[in-house]
Amino acid sequence: MRRGHILRHEVIVGVERRRFWPDEMKLSILREVGVGGATVTDIALRHDVTRQHIYQWRRQMKDKGLWPEPEGISFLALDAPEQPVTSVPKPDDSSSAEIGFANGRTLRCPPGMSEAEIIQLIRLVETA
Repeated sequence: MRRGHILRHEVIVGVERRRFWPDEMKLSILREVGVGGATVTDIALRHDVTRQHIYQWRRQMKDKGLWPEPEGISFLALDAPEQPVTSVPKPDDSSSAEIGFANGRTLRCPPGMSEAEIIQLIRLVETA
């Protein structure tokens, strides 16, 4: 061996595995985030992927138009409700809507929001 040269030995253990994830499977996994308080880390461990996979898939699905982009302000729950919403008020233009969750939290929506917007907001809060 000549002076100044270092010998390098690399050991390959196992076989590299590359899995194919169809869009439907990715979407199914993405929808699990936030359900029952599950974090990205929890879901990644459950499916034997990295957290980066989850974030990358979310970006890919957004680019393909398969994952909704949040519009305007998004409200995030500090902890996910254990039970479904107790009531969904019928919106009107005169007063704000107030929604009570089973965990005791309350969500107030400004006057004039449509029922579809309120339902979308509830889903954002529950899955955040």
